[in-house]
Amino acid sequence: MFKKSLLPVLFASIFLVQGCSSDKAEEANSMIAANEHVLTALDNKQYIVKKQAGDFILDNAKGKVVIFDIFATWCPPCRAAASHLASLQEKYKDDLIVIGVSIEDDITNAKLLEFRNEYGANYALVNSAQNRLLADKIVKELGLGERYPIPIMALYIDGKYINHYIGAIQEEFIESDIKKALGK
Repeated sequence: MFKKSLLPVLFASIFLVQGCSSDKAEEANSMIAANEHVLTALDNKQYIVKKQAGDFILDNAKGKVVIFDIFATWCPPCRAAASHLASLQEKYKDDLIVIGVSIEDDITNAKLLEFRNEYGANYALVNSAQNRLLADKIVKELGLGERYPIPIMALYIDGKYINHYIGAIQEEFIESDIKKALGK
C-alpha cells in the first residue's frame, strides 16, 4: 500500500518541479551564452568576447584597440597580413590586442603554430569551437553577407567599431586607424 501511494506523489513532484522552470529564464540564459564567446589561444590564454548590440567587447581590454583578424592558414593574403599585424602588435604592445580568429574547421594547434612560425604571426591565435561563431557574427554586423572573403580585419576600441579591411591591406592604413582611435 505504501508503494502505491508513493508513486503518485513522486510523479506529482516531478511534474511540479518541471512546471516551475521558466522558459523565459532558459531563453535568457541561452541568449547570454550565445552572446559570449570564449576563445582559447595557443598558449591556453582565454579571451572572452561579448557581443552587446553592435559592439564586440573583449574582457580586460579597456582603452585598447582590438583587431579581430578573421583568416585561414591556406589563404595567401592572410599569410601576408600576419607579418603586418605582428609588427603592429609589437609597436603598440600596450595599446593593441591582435586576435587571429581562424575560420578553418577542425584545425589543430600544431597547424596554427606552424602558421605562426612560418609567417611571423606573433600575436594571439585562437582555436576553439567559438571561432566560426564569432567570425560569423562580426561579419554579419559588418554587412558582408554569409559567404565572405578573407582576410577580414575588424578594429574596435572598448567594443566600439572603428573600421574594417577586406583582403590585403598596407600596414600604414591599419596603423593610421590605430593612432586615430588612441588619439595619437
